[in-house]
Amino acid sequence: MRFDVSSPFSSSNPILETIAGLFHPPDQIAGISQLGSGNVNDTFLVTLNRSASRSAFVMQRLNTEVFEKPELVMSNLLKLGNHVEQRLAQQPPELSGRRWEVPKVLPTLDADGHWVEHQGEFWRSITYIGAATTADVIQDDLHARELGYGLGMFHHLISDLPTHELADTLENFHIAPAYLAAFDLVVSGITPQNSSRINEAVAFIEQRRNGIDVLERACARGELKRRPIHGDPKINNVMIDEASGQAVGLIDLDTVKPGLVHYDIGDCLRSCCNRLGEETQQPWNVSFDLELCRSILEGYLAIGRSFLTQEDFRYLPACIRLIPLELGIRFLTDHLSGDHYFRTERAQHNLERAEVQFALTKSIEDQWNDLNNLIDELANQH
Repeated sequence: MRFDVSSPFSSSNPILETIAGLFHPPDQIAGISQLGSGNVNDTFLVTLNRSASRSAFVMQRLNTEVFEKPELVMSNLLKLGNHVEQRLAQQPPELSGRRWEVPKVLPTLDADGHWVEHQGEFWRSITYIGAATTADVIQDDLHARELGYGLGMFHHLISDLPTHELADTLENFHIAPAYLAAFDLVVSGITPQNSSRINEAVAFIEQRRNGIDVLERACARGELKRRPIHGDPKINNVMIDEASGQAVGLIDLDTVKPGLVHYDIGDCLRSCCNRLGEETQQPWNVSFDLELCRSILEGYLAIGRSFLTQEDFRYLPACIRLIPLELGIRFLTDHLSGDHYFRTERAQHNLERAEVQFALTKSIEDQWNDLNNLIDELANQH
């Protein structure tokens, strides 16, 4: 059973109140409203009255069509939360007195678990990071540096979490050759398109087919190694303190799993260095901002330089180009197969999203020499 979640909680939507009451005493719940604009899960902010021990918490309905084994997602979240809390308790000097928080999974009231299943839906609750916000488009150079710093700090705090302890909750996630194979399968099963936009998008992929396995081949050769990663560190998953402007944590941790840090770095830059944002409907105006890229990488390397290898640096340009191409392939595949994965608001929404990512890829290619020079410069700094 699914229900309308487009409007804030009221007495006409009692199911949300019922679910929230399984995590917190119902008499302390002041209101429930939709939170964020994620493409996968449904997220709500549950505000509490003054008699409660906290001011609010986050409640989410996990998309089990995407996360087919939600219990593994929860296991990863619990392991991650416990690990980072232990690291923070040691007061790592890299934080330099900064605030840092990790969303913590909340138990149910009966203390029998950390999630509930209600009418076929999978629900969980996590702590809310207060006095902090996210943005969909980068604000300025300071914001860019903090986004990079936030990702670097996240990688640093989980760098000693044993990879084998994390479940692979999304098989083939960020494995570009697998996305290309899925795209080929969809294209082979549909009739030729009578749309110039779709034909142009398909041609864009075909022209870049060779080399799409660059990161996986490097990993197979042992040049890169899999580590714990966030999996989806786009701009609106980095929380920024409202007062200081500093990064204070990363949210949306369902995609945490073993992977290449290059996936995270590339995805962060893909999301942040397009000043128009990934939802723009003007792909012809999309460009990759190399100066924002510099600021983000300088922020990241303030922490990340301690654990990146020479080979890691060598493959940074490749990942920066590959990740927007990969996401464009995913958007186009979803569009051609009926929009089953990403939430859409209009008929050609995923096609529009694909065109934005392809425009970003082309912009990176047009600045390829400058990008490589930038990475070389940063790699040689000490």
